[in-house]
Amino acid sequence: MAAPTDCSLIATDLDGTLLRGDDTLSDRSLAALARAGRAGARHLVVTGRPAPRVRPLLDDLGCTGLAVCGQGAQVYDAAAGRMLWSVRLDRELAETALGKIEAEVGEVYAAVDQDGVDGLTLIEQGYRMPHPTLPSVRVERRDDLWAKPISKVLLRHPALSDDALAAAARSVVGSLATVTMSGPGTVELQPCGVTKATGLALAAEHLGLRPEDTIAFGDMPNDVPMFRWAGHGVAMANAHPELKAVADEVTLSNEDDGVAVVLERLFGQVAGVGRQRSAQYAPKTLSIEP
Repeated sequence: MAAPTDCSLIATDLDGTLLRGDDTLSDRSLAALARAGRAGARHLVVTGRPAPRVRPLLDDLGCTGLAVCGQGAQVYDAAAGRMLWSVRLDRELAETALGKIEAEVGEVYAAVDQDGVDGLTLIEQGYRMPHPTLPSVRVERRDDLWAKPISKVLLRHPALSDDALAAAARSVVGSLATVTMSGPGTVELQPCGVTKATGLALAAEHLGLRPEDTIAFGDMPNDVPMFRWAGHGVAMANAHPELKAVADEVTLSNEDDGVAVVLERLFGQVAGVGRQRSAQYAPKTLSIEP
Protein backbone atom coordinates (compact mmCIF):
# COMPACT_ATOMS: atom_id res chain seq x y z
CA MET A 1 0.00 0.00 0.00
CA ALA A 2 1.30 3.41 -0.91
CA ALA A 3 0.99 6.44 1.33
CA PRO A 4 -2.21 8.43 0.73
CA THR A 5 -1.76 11.71 -1.08
CA ASP A 6 -4.43 13.60 0.74
CA CYS A 7 -5.94 11.81 3.80
CA SER A 8 -9.35 13.08 2.77
CA LEU A 9 -11.02 10.03 4.31
CA ILE A 10 -10.35 8.62 7.79
CA ALA A 11 -11.82 5.14 8.27
CA THR A 12 -11.80 3.86 11.83
CA ASP A 13 -12.86 0.59 13.35
CA LEU A 14 -14.50 0.96 16.77
CA ASP A 15 -13.81 -1.91 19.19
CA GLY A 16 -10.13 -2.21 20.05
CA THR A 17 -9.34 0.79 17.84
CA LEU A 18 -11.17 4.07 18.42
CA LEU A 19 -13.01 2.91 21.54
CA ARG A 20 -11.37 2.11 24.84
CA GLY A 21 -12.06 -1.20 26.53
CA ASP A 22 -14.98 0.30 28.46
CA ASP A 23 -16.68 1.42 25.20
CA THR A 24 -15.84 5.09 25.78
CA LEU A 25 -14.27 7.68 23.49
CA SER A 26 -11.44 9.72 24.96
CA ASP A 27 -11.44 13.52 24.82
CA ARG A 28 -8.13 13.34 22.98
CA SER A 29 -9.56 11.16 20.22
CA LEU A 30 -12.63 13.35 19.87
CA ALA A 31 -10.45 16.47 19.65
CA ALA A 32 -8.16 14.91 17.02
CA LEU A 33 -11.12 13.86 14.87
CA ALA A 34 -12.66 17.30 15.20
CA ARG A 35 -9.43 18.97 14.09
CA ALA A 36 -9.19 16.64 11.09
CA GLY A 37 -12.78 17.52 10.23
CA ARG A 38 -12.03 21.24 10.34
CA ALA A 39 -9.17 20.55 7.93
CA GLY A 40 -11.65 19.04 5.48
CA ALA A 41 -11.20 15.32 6.16
CA ARG A 42 -14.23 13.03 6.35
CA HIS A 43 -14.48 10.45 9.14
CA LEU A 44 -16.21 7.13 8.51
CA VAL A 45 -16.85 4.58 11.23
CA VAL A 46 -16.27 1.12 9.72
CA THR A 47 -17.37 -1.49 12.23
CA GLY A 48 -18.66 -5.00 12.69
CA ARG A 49 -21.41 -3.68 14.94
CA PRO A 50 -24.83 -3.45 13.28
CA ALA A 51 -26.33 -0.02 12.67
CA PRO A 52 -28.73 -0.10 15.66
CA ARG A 53 -25.77 -0.70 18.01
CA VAL A 54 -23.75 2.11 16.43
CA ARG A 55 -26.23 4.97 16.50
CA PRO A 56 -25.49 6.10 20.12
CA LEU A 57 -21.77 6.23 19.33
CA LEU A 58 -22.40 8.24 16.18
CA ASP A 59 -24.27 10.73 18.34
CA ASP A 60 -21.27 10.94 20.69
CA LEU A 61 -18.99 11.57 17.71
CA GLY A 62 -21.32 14.15 16.26
CA CYS A 63 -21.50 12.12 13.04
CA THR A 64 -24.27 13.12 10.67
CA GLY A 65 -22.88 11.38 7.61
CA LEU A 66 -22.38 7.76 6.63
CA ALA A 67 -21.22 4.79 8.68
CA VAL A 68 -20.24 1.34 7.45
CA CYS A 69 -21.75 -1.26 9.78
CA GLY A 70 -22.27 -5.01 10.07
CA GLN A 71 -18.83 -5.92 8.65
CA GLY A 72 -19.63 -3.98 5.47
CA ALA A 73 -23.14 -5.36 4.97
CA GLN A 74 -24.71 -2.00 5.85
CA VAL A 75 -24.04 1.60 4.86
CA TYR A 76 -26.05 3.74 7.26
CA ASP A 77 -26.99 7.37 6.72
CA ALA A 78 -26.96 8.93 10.20
CA ALA A 79 -28.54 12.19 9.10
CA ALA A 80 -31.53 10.50 7.48
CA GLY A 81 -31.72 7.63 9.97
CA ARG A 82 -31.91 5.07 7.17
CA MET A 83 -29.90 2.44 5.36
CA LEU A 84 -28.28 3.70 2.19
CA TRP A 85 -27.36 0.13 1.29
CA SER A 86 -27.67 -3.26 2.95
CA VAL A 87 -27.15 -6.94 2.18
CA ARG A 88 -28.92 -9.74 4.02
CA LEU A 89 -27.45 -13.11 4.87
CA ASP A 90 -29.77 -15.77 3.50
CA ARG A 91 -31.15 -17.59 6.53
CA GLU A 92 -31.22 -21.02 4.88
CA LEU A 93 -27.58 -20.65 3.84
CA ALA A 94 -26.70 -19.46 7.34
CA GLU A 95 -28.39 -22.46 8.92
CA THR A 96 -26.64 -24.81 6.50
CA ALA A 97 -23.28 -23.21 7.20
CA LEU A 98 -23.86 -23.49 10.93
CA GLY A 99 -24.64 -27.18 10.56
CA LYS A 100 -21.43 -27.77 8.61
CA ILE A 101 -19.39 -25.99 11.26
CA GLU A 102 -20.93 -28.04 14.08
CA ALA A 103 -20.28 -31.24 12.13
CA GLU A 104 -16.62 -30.20 12.09
CA VAL A 105 -16.05 -28.82 15.62
CA GLY A 106 -19.04 -29.92 17.72
CA GLU A 107 -21.64 -27.71 19.31
CA VAL A 108 -21.27 -23.94 19.01
CA TYR A 109 -23.35 -21.14 20.48
CA ALA A 110 -24.90 -18.71 18.03
CA ALA A 111 -26.39 -15.23 17.84
CA VAL A 112 -27.71 -13.12 14.98
CA ASP A 113 -27.97 -9.46 14.13
CA GLN A 114 -31.31 -8.76 12.49
CA ASP A 115 -31.38 -6.59 9.40
CA GLY A 116 -32.64 -3.01 9.49
CA VAL A 117 -32.17 0.19 11.47
CA ASP A 118 -34.16 -1.24 14.36
CA GLY A 119 -32.98 -4.84 14.14
CA LEU A 120 -32.34 -6.75 17.36
CA THR A 121 -29.40 -8.89 18.40
CA LEU A 122 -30.77 -12.32 19.30
CA ILE A 123 -28.69 -14.81 21.29
CA GLU A 124 -29.40 -18.47 21.94
CA GLN A 125 -28.92 -20.27 25.23
CA GLY A 126 -25.22 -20.55 26.08
CA TYR A 127 -24.08 -17.63 23.93
CA ARG A 128 -22.26 -14.90 25.86
CA MET A 129 -22.05 -11.40 24.40
CA PRO A 130 -18.43 -10.27 23.92
CA HIS A 131 -19.54 -6.71 24.79
CA PRO A 132 -21.84 -6.87 27.83
CA THR A 133 -22.88 -3.25 27.32
CA LEU A 134 -24.57 -4.05 24.01
CA PRO A 135 -28.27 -4.91 24.25
CA SER A 136 -29.43 -8.37 23.22
CA VAL A 137 -32.51 -10.58 23.46
CA ARG A 138 -32.17 -14.22 24.52
CA VAL A 139 -34.29 -16.77 22.63
CA GLU A 140 -35.39 -20.22 23.74
CA ARG A 141 -34.65 -22.18 20.57
CA ARG A 142 -32.17 -21.85 17.72
CA ASP A 143 -35.06 -21.77 15.27
CA ASP A 144 -36.07 -18.45 16.83
CA LEU A 145 -32.87 -16.91 15.45
CA TRP A 146 -34.23 -17.20 11.92
CA ALA A 147 -37.60 -15.54 12.58
CA LYS A 148 -36.72 -12.34 10.67
CA PRO A 149 -34.12 -11.31 8.04
CA ILE A 150 -30.56 -11.13 9.35
CA SER A 151 -27.31 -9.44 8.39
CA LYS A 152 -24.93 -11.89 10.09
CA VAL A 153 -24.42 -14.79 12.50
CA LEU A 154 -22.06 -14.64 15.50
CA LEU A 155 -20.42 -17.82 16.81
CA ARG A 156 -18.67 -18.94 19.98
CA HIS A 157 -17.19 -22.33 20.85
CA PRO A 158 -16.94 -23.59 24.44
CA ALA A 159 -13.32 -24.72 24.01
CA LEU A 160 -11.73 -23.63 20.72
CA SER A 161 -9.85 -20.36 20.36
CA ASP A 162 -11.21 -17.72 18.01
CA ASP A 163 -8.42 -18.42 15.51
CA ALA A 164 -9.14 -22.16 15.56
CA LEU A 165 -12.89 -21.69 15.23
CA ALA A 166 -12.48 -19.24 12.34
CA ALA A 167 -10.08 -21.57 10.54
CA ALA A 168 -12.41 -24.54 10.98
CA ALA A 169 -15.39 -22.53 9.77
CA ARG A 170 -13.55 -21.36 6.66
CA SER A 171 -12.57 -24.94 5.84
CA VAL A 172 -16.19 -26.10 5.56
CA VAL A 173 -18.36 -23.07 4.80
CA GLY A 174 -17.06 -22.42 1.28
CA SER A 175 -19.29 -20.02 -0.68
CA LEU A 176 -22.17 -20.18 1.78
CA ALA A 177 -20.86 -17.17 3.72
CA THR A 178 -17.81 -15.05 4.48
CA VAL A 179 -16.12 -15.97 7.78
CA THR A 180 -14.52 -13.18 9.79
CA MET A 181 -12.89 -12.77 13.20
CA SER A 182 -13.54 -9.29 14.53
CA GLY A 183 -12.58 -9.41 18.19
CA PRO A 184 -12.18 -11.62 21.25
CA GLY A 185 -15.05 -14.10 21.25
CA THR A 186 -16.34 -12.83 17.92
CA VAL A 187 -16.28 -15.16 14.91
CA GLU A 188 -18.94 -14.24 12.38
CA LEU A 189 -20.70 -15.38 9.22
CA GLN A 190 -21.79 -12.66 6.81
CA PRO A 191 -23.02 -12.58 3.21
CA CYS A 192 -20.54 -14.18 0.82
CA GLY A 193 -18.13 -11.62 -0.63
CA VAL A 194 -19.11 -8.90 1.82
CA THR A 195 -16.28 -7.35 3.85
CA LYS A 196 -15.44 -4.02 5.42
CA ALA A 197 -13.69 -3.17 2.16
CA THR A 198 -16.83 -3.62 0.05
CA GLY A 199 -18.85 -1.42 2.40
CA LEU A 200 -16.11 1.20 2.65
CA ALA A 201 -15.72 1.28 -1.13
CA LEU A 202 -19.45 1.95 -1.56
CA ALA A 203 -19.43 4.73 1.04
CA ALA A 204 -16.29 6.31 -0.43
CA GLU A 205 -17.76 6.25 -3.93
CA HIS A 206 -20.89 7.95 -2.59
CA LEU A 207 -18.66 10.67 -1.11
CA GLY A 208 -16.53 11.00 -4.24
CA LEU A 209 -13.37 9.80 -2.48
CA ARG A 210 -10.72 7.27 -3.55
CA PRO A 211 -8.71 4.48 -1.89
CA GLU A 212 -5.52 6.52 -2.22
CA ASP A 213 -7.17 9.33 -0.25
CA THR A 214 -7.94 6.99 2.64
CA ILE A 215 -6.18 6.19 5.90
CA ALA A 216 -7.67 3.24 7.79
CA PHE A 217 -7.29 2.21 11.44
CA GLY A 218 -8.02 -1.26 12.84
CA ASP A 219 -7.04 -4.06 15.16
CA MET A 220 -8.41 -7.42 13.97
CA PRO A 221 -8.30 -9.75 10.93
CA ASN A 222 -11.66 -8.45 9.71
CA ASP A 223 -9.83 -5.17 9.03
CA VAL A 224 -7.40 -6.81 6.56
CA PRO A 225 -9.64 -6.24 3.49
CA MET A 226 -10.07 -2.60 4.52
CA PHE A 227 -6.29 -2.14 4.82
CA ARG A 228 -5.76 -3.70 1.40
CA TRP A 229 -8.32 -1.31 -0.11
CA ALA A 230 -7.15 1.86 1.62
CA GLY A 231 -4.14 3.93 0.70
CA HIS A 232 -2.61 3.53 4.15
CA GLY A 233 -3.36 1.11 6.98
CA VAL A 234 -2.56 1.77 10.63
CA ALA A 235 -2.72 -1.12 13.10
CA MET A 236 -3.09 -0.57 16.81
CA ALA A 237 -0.39 -1.81 19.19
CA ASN A 238 -2.97 -4.29 20.51
CA ALA A 239 -3.80 -5.54 17.00
CA HIS A 240 -3.89 -9.18 15.93
CA PRO A 241 -0.60 -10.33 14.27
CA GLU A 242 -2.47 -11.04 11.02
CA LEU A 243 -3.40 -7.38 10.70
CA LYS A 244 0.00 -6.05 11.76
CA ALA A 245 1.53 -8.13 8.97
CA VAL A 246 -0.29 -6.08 6.29
CA ALA A 247 -0.20 -2.67 8.03
CA ASP A 248 1.90 0.27 6.88
CA GLU A 249 2.52 1.31 10.46
CA VAL A 250 1.70 0.45 14.04
CA THR A 251 0.53 3.12 16.47
CA LEU A 252 -0.18 3.06 20.19
CA SER A 253 -2.98 0.91 21.60
CA ASN A 254 -6.63 1.94 21.76
CA GLU A 255 -6.21 2.57 25.48
CA ASP A 256 -3.37 5.00 24.71
CA ASP A 257 -5.21 6.97 21.99
CA GLY A 258 -3.32 5.46 19.09
CA VAL A 259 -5.71 6.89 16.52
CA ALA A 260 -5.28 10.38 17.94
CA VAL A 261 -1.48 10.05 17.88
CA VAL A 262 -1.51 9.57 14.10
CA LEU A 263 -4.16 12.22 13.42
CA GLU A 264 -2.23 14.77 15.50
CA ARG A 265 0.81 14.09 13.32
CA LEU A 266 -1.22 14.58 10.14
CA PHE A 267 -3.50 17.45 11.08
CA GLY A 268 -1.74 19.17 13.96
CA GLN A 269 -2.05 18.98 17.70
CA VAL A 270 -4.97 20.41 19.62
CA ALA A 271 -3.86 22.87 22.29
CA GLY A 272 -3.50 21.24 25.67
CA VAL A 273 -3.34 17.70 24.30
CA GLY A 274 -0.04 15.90 24.77
CA ARG A 275 1.84 13.60 22.44
CA GLN A 276 3.22 11.25 25.05
CA ARG A 277 5.19 8.30 23.68
CA SER A 278 4.22 8.95 20.06
CA ALA A 279 7.76 9.48 18.74
CA GLN A 280 8.62 5.77 18.91
CA TYR A 281 5.82 4.97 16.45
CA ALA A 282 7.23 6.62 13.34
CA PRO A 283 5.38 5.65 10.15
CA LYS A 284 6.91 3.31 7.58
CA THR A 285 5.66 5.18 4.52
CA LEU A 286 3.47 8.12 5.55
CA SER A 287 5.20 11.47 5.21
CA ILE A 288 2.47 14.10 5.38
CA GLU A 289 3.20 17.06 7.59
CA PRO A 290 0.52 19.16 9.36
